[in-house]
Amino acid sequence: MRRRQLASSSTRYASGLSALTTDEPDPDCFARAIAAEAAIVDAGFALLFFSQSLVNAAALAQALKVHAPSLAYAGCSTAGEITPQGLEEGHALALLLPSASFSIVSTTVENLSSSGMDGITGKVVELRRLLQSRASRERAKSVFALCFIDGLSYAEEAVTSAIHWGLDDIPLIGGSAGDDLKFETTSLISNGKVTSDSAIIVLVATEIPFHVFKTDNFVPTDEKLVVTASDPDHRIVHEFNATNAAEEYAASVGTVAQALTPLSFASHPVVVKVAGEYYCRSIQRMHVDGSLSFFCAIDDGVVLSIAQPKNMVEATRAALEDAERKVGGIDMILGFDCVLRRLDARNRQVYRDISELYRTNKVIGFGTYGEQYRSMHLNQTFTGIAFGERRAAE
Repeated sequence: MRRRQLASSSTRYASGLSALTTDEPDPDCFARAIAAEAAIVDAGFALLFFSQSLVNAAALAQALKVHAPSLAYAGCSTAGEITPQGLEEGHALALLLPSASFSIVSTTVENLSSSGMDGITGKVVELRRLLQSRASRERAKSVFALCFIDGLSYAEEAVTSAIHWGLDDIPLIGGSAGDDLKFETTSLISNGKVTSDSAIIVLVATEIPFHVFKTDNFVPTDEKLVVTASDPDHRIVHEFNATNAAEEYAASVGTVAQALTPLSFASHPVVVKVAGEYYCRSIQRMHVDGSLSFFCAIDDGVVLSIAQPKNMVEATRAALEDAERKVGGIDMILGFDCVLRRLDARNRQVYRDISELYRTNKVIGFGTYGEQYRSMHLNQTFTGIAFGERRAAE
């Protein structure tokens, strides 16, 4: 039987950005394609997102060392991908940023579980100085920050806050690395280094117009769950309202604990009110004792509200249309989309509609275990950065 050709594609955008995707488990072939495209567009940096079921992080890093030794890069493993063709699973993708339009610096923070937050803020301040020394004065006026964090580190809130403190008024967005819902180990890669329990911070200066935004699709109800027994270090809730957590949550959403699945948690999120705004605190999974693991920080005394989902397609379309107005026409969007939104979209049979929205609005990115937006770590949210075309900036 004749083997089919490498299932890869390349997409170039008017801003000079270029995206490569593949679903073939051949890191050498993908690295060669990245090297070739990087030479054509004169890329100074690449963002890489990949399914660990397709490619091993260490093998990809080694292939890049061999085939693209001078290309700087950063990225992470995923819980699904967003390619130029829409929502996918089991893919790898690379976004190449041309030197003509982007100045980029990055750093890795290792051992998050034992890192001091002051040290992370200090690293961000140093990174800002480095960017200022490399970017032109005009380009350095327009900067955004990306972060990729181990989605199983239990540290995203503290790390996001520490990064935000060091950024001053630079907008931050990012995504927590995933592992295809296995919840075992995630991988981050940066310039030949493969790590877990780590975060990568990327600062980008560009004259391309951009707009950072977020969208979600839930509204709080009056149904309250108060955390009365928890293990904050591991994000586990044992009791809501002095009752077994799974049983109380199930009763609040109109089912029984035995019937709870990841789809239940995606369809019936819980939210917390912070400074007048509601943010999702998504449940990751149920344990045999009826305790619940969360994707976000949790503690005794936290008051959660059961949320009622809105129309995901319409909420997402409205956010994308607003982003388009802000940049005067979308060239492409780099997006970080909670894996629970993907599950919820399947459950509500709007997966194809969301995928088509992403395709027509030129979204690429990955499915996350959490999203970062300015100073906050979020769940069940899409965070993105929309780029306009180069000519709009001139």
